[in-house]
Amino acid sequence: MHVDILAVGAHPDDIELSCGATIARMVQLGHSAAIADLTQGELGTRGTKEIRSREAEEAAGILGVKTRRNLKIADGNIEVSQTNLHKVIALIRELRPSMMIIPHSFDRHPDHTHAHRLCREAWFYSGLSKISTKHEETDQEPHRPDVWFEFMQWHEFTPSFIIDVTDSWETKMKAVRAHSSQFFDPHSKEPETRLSKPDFLELVDVRGRAYGRRIGKKFGEPFLSPVPIGVADMFSLTFTRG
Repeated sequence: MHVDILAVGAHPDDIELSCGATIARMVQLGHSAAIADLTQGELGTRGTKEIRSREAEEAAGILGVKTRRNLKIADGNIEVSQTNLHKVIALIRELRPSMMIIPHSFDRHPDHTHAHRLCREAWFYSGLSKISTKHEETDQEPHRPDVWFEFMQWHEFTPSFIIDVTDSWETKMKAVRAHSSQFFDPHSKEPETRLSKPDFLELVDVRGRAYGRRIGKKFGEPFLSPVPIGVADMFSLTFTRG
């Protein structure tokens, strides 16, 4: 299988909340995408890993991705170990994406920060032929995606670019709501978290509008690039005029 974009998150709802509209927009434009969740979110305060797995599959169908994988790395223990590196490397070599979207290098949740380092190192090592991995008992060929970009979670950074996701915002929010165990439910007896507060999804909407406003659009999702980005036509740029 080959995909254009591989988005990797630490937990089953991270991609939807952070860059789900971008994934949906890329699919709308004809690009293929895959999502990988590093953990099952088993340490989460609300829901169970079984519930979260079902929610993740429903959300993947809403976003239109070709496949969604869970690497079953221990939640709360995303180590940059040889075992975990080989899991991510094998996935990269199987899906052979041109681009990866990964967590920002710093965040409130340690799992997000550790996920960044694991993904960044796997991105590099996936291109080394002397690192051996297998898929279904077959030796894999090395493959390094052309580039990776960082998506925003709790910590806000100055973006390198902002994707106009106005046309895919409702798809994102539908996928986010598929993770219903994590959000406000007046009938739930589980402890409250930041995500389950009544106004949390409203805050997601406000952030999308704020970054959209920066480029003169209704909704936007911000990304950080480790490398300069070229532009072929200055008149194709999107920005707030005046």
